[in-house]
Amino acid sequence: MRFERCRILFGEENFEKIQKAKILILGVGGVGSYALDCLYRSGVHHITILDYDTFDETNRNRQIGSDAVGECKIESLSKLYPGIQTIHQKMSMAWVENFDFEPYDIIIDAADTTKVKIEVAKKCYKKLIMSVGSAKRFETNKIEVASIWKTHGDALARKIRNELKKAKFDRNFTVVFSPEEDKCKEKGSFVGVTGAFGLTICSEVIKSIVK
Repeated sequence: MRFERCRILFGEENFEKIQKAKILILGVGGVGSYALDCLYRSGVHHITILDYDTFDETNRNRQIGSDAVGECKIESLSKLYPGIQTIHQKMSMAWVENFDFEPYDIIIDAADTTKVKIEVAKKCYKKLIMSVGSAKRFETNKIEVASIWKTHGDALARKIRNELKKAKFDRNFTVVFSPEEDKCKEKGSFVGVTGAFGLTICSEVIKSIVK
């Protein structure tokens, strides 16, 4: 009964694909936690989350599980979403180089570190969905999905494009972004946008699985 309405929407064959898909989420903050919630509620059985941080008071405006201030994010989320796999790991260039991404069908990059995002893209572009700047914005209707080479109006996406060009990397991967102009100088954030980024990523994952 739990997933009955998902089965009705997607059809039995597609829903079985969704259940069997293996998803890795890199970073479970304001974007990644909502992608996790959406995938979990949509019937994906094999979800692995990777993060190293603990919840801070400033996370409580936008991150699922963040009322557990001081607790490790992956531990808190594993209680909320029983059955998910967790990896307590700080993302670094060396980690990207050595980690085995092969078992996963789709990689969601909701990480913060630009250099790591670039290396993940180089290694996993065929099955990557990347989130870029969702902070400093509050208009959900500005959110877009495009190839990295078609992104516009976002400083992080521009930096990633430029660095990939320097590395002579020209492959495509999907990016969720917003060209909305920054509304503040500091790192202000709004769950309406960060959460919508995560839900949009979830939608892209489902589309990729059932296409």
